[in-house]
Amino acid sequence: MVRVLVADDSAFMRKVLSDLFAKQSDFQVVGTAINGKDTVDKVKKLKPDLLTLDVLMPVMNGLDALAIIMEENPLPVVMVSSMTQEGTDATIRALALGAVDFVSKAGGPISKIDAIEDEILAKCRAAAQAHVSKTRTTDSKPIVFTPKPKQPDPPVMRRIQVKRRSGYVLGQKPEIVKIPAANIPKPAYAPSVSGKKLVAIGTSTGGPQALQSVITRLPGNLPCGVVIVQHMPAGFTKSLAERLDSISEIAVKEAENEEIIRAGQVYIAPGNYHLRVANVAGGGKKILLSQEPPVGNHRPAVNVMFDSVAQFGTDLVSVIMTGMGADGCEGMKKIKANGGYSIAQDEKSCVVYGMPKAVVDAGLADEVRPLDKIAEAIVEAVKR
Repeated sequence: MVRVLVADDSAFMRKVLSDLFAKQSDFQVVGTAINGKDTVDKVKKLKPDLLTLDVLMPVMNGLDALAIIMEENPLPVVMVSSMTQEGTDATIRALALGAVDFVSKAGGPISKIDAIEDEILAKCRAAAQAHVSKTRTTDSKPIVFTPKPKQPDPPVMRRIQVKRRSGYVLGQKPEIVKIPAANIPKPAYAPSVSGKKLVAIGTSTGGPQALQSVITRLPGNLPCGVVIVQHMPAGFTKSLAERLDSISEIAVKEAENEEIIRAGQVYIAPGNYHLRVANVAGGGKKILLSQEPPVGNHRPAVNVMFDSVAQFGTDLVSVIMTGMGADGCEGMKKIKANGGYSIAQDEKSCVVYGMPKAVVDAGLADEVRPLDKIAEAIVEAVKR
């Protein structure tokens, strides 16, 4: 039985959600709260297993209440968000603070609860099983990318004829003179826009907080691009990208169709669009977005992205992080078959150990790392 506390400043919403949970055999509503301060107090008093928390509330807003709760009495939290820009941005901040998931209010307060009640229940059931710990202040200082030093080029031997003062004798072997390689003009090569390597990251439930831990530690001079699929509906991925960009050394943006991938840039698939990567004539890579049918109920889907990047073989570094289900496992099989490198988040640091578990259990992970070591693992893999 999941004991749930419903927090919302709307009396209508409190009743609607309470009635929805009351009809379920696996939920018990232990109380309701009308603002952030009331929520903090009732979490301490009632000790629920799950909290549904409105983002925008009076007296103390949902974000401030969440920060206190995750520090003092951490528990699984599902945010109830509006689709306004203010609500969207606040939801992304809430996920970074440790909320497990969120439900969007369609056009303000939910007036047709039957249209999304299955989503609410599914997300709350999944959240109740999530591993939640105290909010920790992690060292987000970016890793310094220092390429491995190149071995000095060996001296080049060039056979030339040296004219003597009195000329040279026909048939006489010319002298061999050593000329340092540094003095020989080298052809100019135009480097690939995105560098030779590519990093591809897939994540879902718990992903925004996990991405904050990883992306903020990647160096700005990472010599390749990074593409990300985070399961999230349209309207929220842009806010996620903007937030990560504001707190990271490496640049972060929401991906655009036909966009050329550049080194030192992170691209997040927009909600409701699959993301693929293709080669560009003359070198480089570009992003392709589409609204083809969902794969495994996901659009964007990690499997779609992984399937497209498997072609890059040993130049690919793939990462699978916290999330429910097994999205990414089938694509990872193709990545490994082509010689790509695979990093999986470990069970202890996952909010939901589903997607990484599928990869690890299938024997597809080259290394399994805790969340705070994944950025380091990516940088080391890129250097290889």
